[in-house]
Formats: sequence, C-alpha cells, structure tokens
Amino acid sequence: MARLTDKNLPDLNKAAAWKFIILVGVVSLFSDMTYEGARSITGPFLGSLNASATVVGIVAGLGEFIGYALRLVSGYLTDRLGKYWTITFVGYGLNLFVVPLLALAGNWQVAALLILMERLGKAIRTPARDAMLSHATTEVGRGWGFGFHEAMDQIGAMLGPLIVATVLYVNGGYRAGFAYLLIPAILAVLVITIAARLYPQPEHLEVTAPKLETKGLARPYWIYVVAVGLIGAGYADFPLIAYHFGKAAVAPPNWIPIFYAVAMGVDAVAALILGRLFDRLGMPVIMAGSILSAFFAPLVFLGGFDLALLGMVLWGIGMGAQESIIKAALADMVPRERRATGYGIFNTGFGLFWFLGSALMGILYDVSLSALIAFSVIIQLLAMPLFFRVSHLRRQ
Repeated sequence: MARLTDKNLPDLNKAAAWKFIILVGVVSLFSDMTYEGARSITGPFLGSLNASATVVGIVAGLGEFIGYALRLVSGYLTDRLGKYWTITFVGYGLNLFVVPLLALAGNWQVAALLILMERLGKAIRTPARDAMLSHATTEVGRGWGFGFHEAMDQIGAMLGPLIVATVLYVNGGYRAGFAYLLIPAILAVLVITIAARLYPQPEHLEVTAPKLETKGLARPYWIYVVAVGLIGAGYADFPLIAYHFGKAAVAPPNWIPIFYAVAMGVDAVAALILGRLFDRLGMPVIMAGSILSAFFAPLVFLGGFDLALLGMVLWGIGMGAQESIIKAALADMVPRERRATGYGIFNTGFGLFWFLGSALMGILYDVSLSALIAFSVIIQLLAMPLFFRVSHLRRQ
C-alpha cells in the first residue's frame, strides 16, 4: 500500500474535487432536463392560453428577476448559516417539482405563477451550489471546472427539450410534455442526496484560499457586475424568442423545442472550450464570446428557418459564457468567506438588468422589431469597455 505523503495530498484533493464537480454536474443535468424542457415550450404554451407578447416578455423577465434577485438573500443566509445542502435541497425541490404542475394549469395566470415559483426555487439553491463549486474548482482550474459543470448542465438542457419535442410529435400536447418531466426531477433529487452524503462539508475541498488584496468587495467586482448586467439586459429570453417563432411561423411547433435543444448543445460545447481558454487568457475570452453572441437578435427575429437556427447557435454561445467563464471570473474577485454573498449580489444585479431588458423587449416586440434588435445589440456591446476596465484593474 502506497504511503500517504504531503506530495500525495494535492492529487487526492484534486480527485475529490473532480468527483464532487461530476456529481453536481449530474444533478444539473437532470434538473436542466426538467426546467429547460419546460422552458422550451412555456412561450407558446402561454400563447395558447391567450397571453400576449407583452405578458410573455414580462413573465419571462420577472421570472428571471426573481430567479436572480432573491439570490442575494439566499447567498447571505448560506454564508451566515453554512447550511449549503439544506438550502440546496429546498431550492431544488421547489425548482423541479412545480414543472409537472404546469400540465394542470387552466389559464395563463396560473401558468405564470408556476413559472415564477420555478424561478424562485432556482434563486434559493444557486448561490449555495455555485459557492460549493467555487471551492472545488480551486483545485482543477476555475474556467475548466465551471466549464465542465456547465457542459453537464447543458447536456440536460438539450435532452429536456428533445424529450418535449418527442412528446409533442407523438401526443401533440404541451401538457403531456410537462408531465413527463417529473421523471428527471425525481432523479435529480436522488443524486443530490448521494452528493450530500459523500461531501457534507464541500468547503473543505478548497485547501488554499485565493490571494486577495481586500476582504471586501473591491471596485473591479462592482464594475464587473454592471458589465454583465448590460449583457443580461440585451439577452432576449427564450420564451419571447419561441413566441416569435410560433407567431411568425418561423418553424413548426414541434421544431421550436429542437431549436432550443440546439442552442443548449452549443452552450455545452462552448462552455468547455471557453473554460479552457479562460484559464489561459482570462478576460479577453469573456469579451470575445460576448461580442460574438451579441448579434443573435437580428438573426432570430428577422431570419427564416436557417438564419433563425444560426441565431440560436450564437445565443447558445452567449449562454455558455454566462454560465461558465463569467461565473469563474467572479470567484477570484470575492473573498472565500463571502463567496455565496458575492454570487448572490452579482446575480441580483444581473437579474434586475435581465428583468428590465426582457420587459422592455416584450413591449418593443409589439411595437417594432427593429427597435428590439437595436436595443439588444447596442446594450450588450456597451459592456465591452467595462470588461476592459476590469481587466486593467485586475492586472494592476
């Protein structure tokens, strides 16, 4: 039997970190199958219940705002109480099990309430999960660790819409699609239980804290929050895009979740590639990914089938960046003992920008597609000087 020495410890801790990241990735795979499968049809489903584009835009935006804004409270409580798994269980339970209930919604008001409750669940569990991941990714590389998790996440996000598309093809009803999503919801909770038993204190995976010049939230952090917020403000939520696809007959109803699945597949691949590049090159990778994805709007809102599909590819690249390297960069701007709070504040700011942008784009859709597209592209590109400033301050 090999003797355990100090030289062996980093390798052992790295192996434990990878096992934890994989387990959390599997949880995200099943959970994304559930709520992203639902998200792929909530836009046209609300439309089938006589909701307008303005209603769809506001519901989607308000849902994202709730899903991000309440992370401030959840993150603070996570740091104060240290109850990573308790908060995670509560959040995932709400996040997942309201989805099948959409099959029972009789009007758009009830459906909208359930959509908002699903986002509330995500708000509760995300800061705790991201904080746990940030501890584990210290040992494997921030970009690579978060990128791997996002890839697992988006495999589920791709499979969920494909399941729904199959149900629509066979059954033809949105309600049946929601009902089938109960299966991955149950599987997600089972894996969470296993992960919690194996790693009751995931903060111990981070052996050494990152070097920081301050124990507060420094200037680069706040500039970064605003920059990412501008990206969120210009990022049309998929329910509005799906509403457009249905209303403009860009694609048949059963193809709309497939478009979403394609975007999620691109998201998964982009997260891995961008994660690797980020560990080597840093902030320029975030800037490049954001510039590329900023031009999805003219393609999805003005294009036919082929151009709309290309637009969803660009949209998927942007989502891959938002859920991997943008979170990875944040980890080194926040002290270890305030990690969940830092993610909570960041997500609250992002959610506020996302809500205002989504609500405005929903209104603009009913007024002028050109104005919607111009707003989306310009507001995202305004983030680039701020990213450059953050990069400069971090180098100093």
